[in-house]
Amino acid sequence: MTLPEAFGLDGRVAVVTGAGSGIGRATARLLAQSGAAVVCADVDGASAEAAAAEIGSGGATALGAELDVSDGAAVDALVARAVEELGRLDVMANIAGIMHEAASVADTDEATLDRVLAVNLKGVFFGCQAAARVMRDQGSGSIVNMASGAIDVPTAGIVCYAIAKAGVAQLTKTLAVELAGNGVRVNAVAPGLVMTPMLARFIAGPGGDPATLQAASEQMARMTPLGRMGEPEDIAHAVLYLASDASSFLTGQIVRPNGGVSMP
Repeated sequence: MTLPEAFGLDGRVAVVTGAGSGIGRATARLLAQSGAAVVCADVDGASAEAAAAEIGSGGATALGAELDVSDGAAVDALVARAVEELGRLDVMANIAGIMHEAASVADTDEATLDRVLAVNLKGVFFGCQAAARVMRDQGSGSIVNMASGAIDVPTAGIVCYAIAKAGVAQLTKTLAVELAGNGVRVNAVAPGLVMTPMLARFIAGPGGDPATLQAASEQMARMTPLGRMGEPEDIAHAVLYLASDASSFLTGQIVRPNGGVSMP
């Protein structure tokens, strides 16, 4: 197999959650550029449709879908739609996630804990579950989950986010063991500091001050050995690697595109 063939996704079908913006949108775009038909799902239906339209304008096949990943029945229905309309499911990229306002463990309210776990952990679980049911019978497939550098570096104020992402890491490993005999691989990506719309809102709130964001970006770049923050495309390339045959001997692993900010 040549190098381009190893990374190619011709004839394959991918579902990407959180595809309306940030890492999810960059991933949906890259998987399509690599040959996959892509279902772009996002809780913001208009953003999902816009992502699909952008991909479609480049000649690839893409569908947009509004999806709340915390609704297990809705996730099942989306995967069923992908199989019905596109014929199969080869890649499930569980990228949708939310951040919460900074709060210590002692001061975190139960509603915040429930909301973050519902999206960031249960949402990934539901995506894994729906994909696993299709892929184990199909005898092939790759599930890629979005973890976070927060699983390695304890950071005050984001406990709900961190424990959800730590759960994603263990879910990934457990499912990898369960599905290995069915020809299905399961891996996760744990990004470092990437200036996405979600991170921008966390730092400066909706429509945050550009000067605040610039100062935060410069500070985070200084914290990273490579001297810069990541771009959504940096993380999308890691997802493509895990989705493609280039990683055919990789399962149950956490890939860390983080600029060296943690080296566990």
